[in-house]
Amino acid sequence: MSPSGAQSAIPYRQIRAKYDDETITVYQAYSAAIAIPAVREQKLDAAPDFKPDRMTWIKPSWAWMMYRSGYSFKDANQAHILAIMMTHQNFHKLLFLASVTGHRKKPMTAEEREKPVRVQWDPERTARIEELPYRSIQIGIAGEVRKKWVEEWIEGIEDVTDMARELKKAIEWEELNGLSEEELVSKGLVPQEGPYEVDEQVRRILEMDVEW
Repeated sequence: MSPSGAQSAIPYRQIRAKYDDETITVYQAYSAAIAIPAVREQKLDAAPDFKPDRMTWIKPSWAWMMYRSGYSFKDANQAHILAIMMTHQNFHKLLFLASVTGHRKKPMTAEEREKPVRVQWDPERTARIEELPYRSIQIGIAGEVRKKWVEEWIEGIEDVTDMARELKKAIEWEELNGLSEEELVSKGLVPQEGPYEVDEQVRRILEMDVEW
C-alpha cells in the first residue's frame, strides 16, 4: 500500500499509542527543574516548581509531542520530554470522565463543562511534524482527578529527551528520507505505536465516529 493509501485507511479520529499488556505511555514536556526530580523520585510532583492546581495535558502520540515541544527545543519550560506510563484501567477511567472540546458542531452542555477531563482532537503529525489528514487525541486533566493521576495513577516516568533530539538531528541531516515507520522504530528515533482500542461507550464519549 502506498503512503497516501495507508493514511487514507486510518480513521479520522483514532487513539494511537505505545502500549504493552499492562500499560500505555503518554507524553508531557517540562522544565529541567520539574523533570529531573520527577524521574529521580518517580513522582511527577517531586519538585516544588510543579503546579498542582493547573490543568495538565497528556499526549499518547510521540509525533504530536514533538510538534508541541519543538523536539524539546521550543522553550525552557519544555526542555525535557517525559514518557509517563499508566495502567490501561486508569487510562480508561480518564477517558470515561472526558468531554470533547473544540471541533464540535454543538456547544458543550453544562454537564459536559463540569467534567474533570477534556479531550481535543488535533491534526496528527509525521516525525517531521508535518500535518496529517487525521486526528490525534490530547487529554486535559483537572481538579481531583488530576491529583489522583499525579499521586496514584502514574506507574513510571522516563526522560526521553535524547530520543527527541536525535530525531531532530536526523531530520536536519536528511537521514529520514525514504525511511519507513518500521525503520524509524528500529533506529530508535520513534517509539512503536499502534491503534489503541476502547469500548463503544468510550468511543461515544470521545465522539470518535464523527468527521469534522
